[in-house]
Order: sequence, then structure tokens, then C-alpha cells
Amino acid sequence: MVKVAILHEGNSKKTNDNELLKLLIENLGHDIDKVEFFGFGTKSNFFKIEDTKYAELKLQIEEELISKILFVVDADYEANDSVSGGFENTKNELNNVLIKLSLSDIADIYVTCNPQTKDGYLESLILSTIPIKQKKCIETFLDCSEFKSKENHKSVLNEIYKKAYPNAPYDFSHPNFDELKQKLNNLFNQ
Repeated sequence: MVKVAILHEGNSKKTNDNELLKLLIENLGHDIDKVEFFGFGTKSNFFKIEDTKYAELKLQIEEELISKILFVVDADYEANDSVSGGFENTKNELNNVLIKLSLSDIADIYVTCNPQTKDGYLESLILSTIPIKQKKCIETFLDCSEFKSKENHKSVLNEIYKKAYPNAPYDFSHPNFDELKQKLNNLFNQ
């Protein structure tokens, strides 16, 4: 069976990134068994052309086991990394990787962030899709809390969101998910 590949941060088992992607793929009615997930760990690994995951991916493409690829990578913040931080820098650096690996014809890129600010990460996208009242509640709680792990903002934000809204974790009908849904649909269209 020819599959599609999704390359994302974290590992290929259960991470926040592939958990959301799996739920969205199922929501769109696509077969999750046709997806090969490649977890790249940290964002910086995406820019290492010699990474063994790229060799594995290229082999599967040559053997015609994988037909299309979607890179899903956090924008993060340009202030923290002037080379690959922020939406535009991330997209440009990933495009360079696609060119160097000769994957431009079969690969696409989705940079996760708050669509309005064009920075952040997966959790920023998720937070941008909830009602303003709920968003302010979470932000206020984060501001006044004394979490020792506040510097690990992504994890704290994700856990608060899941605990506060367990019955409706993601509003996939929100327009901020539209681009990702379109890219996933394109991935499955042969």
C-alpha cells in the first residue's frame, strides 16, 4: 500500500503534534493507516540534511512506498531564533531543505502558529481556535499562576486546555484549521 508521510516535531509515537493530526485526519474521513509519521524530535533536526530519517524517507520514496509528504513544523519566535524562528524564516528554511533533498515536487509545508500573529507553535494554533472568553481564562490563569515550569509554556498550555475542555478538545470547524485541513486533503488526493 502506498502511503503518505507526515514529518513533525516530537516522536512518531504519541505526541501533541501527531495526536492532533490523527484526530484531524479521522475528522476529514481519511484512512490513518495510510500515513507514515516521522517524528523529528526538535525543530532544529529538520534542517539537518544528513538526518537518518531523511535517508529512510528517501528510500521509501524510491521504493514507491510513499507518494506525498507534509512537513508540519512550529513557527516558534523570530526573537528567539533569527534564522529559523517565526513563520517566514521557518517556511524559507524548510523550502531550502526540500530543494536540497529534491523533494519539492511531492512535499508541502504547514507551519503551526497563531494565524494572526504568525508566531508560536501548535498550542498557539489551538488557543487561537477557542472562544475569547475561554482563551482569556487560560491566559489569566497562566499569568497569575506560580507554575515552576512556566518556561515550558507549550506543555503547560496544552495540559490546561485539555483539563479545562475535555469534552470538546478541538473545534475543527474553526477557520484557523482550514489551511491545515486543505493541506491534509491534498496529501491524500492522488
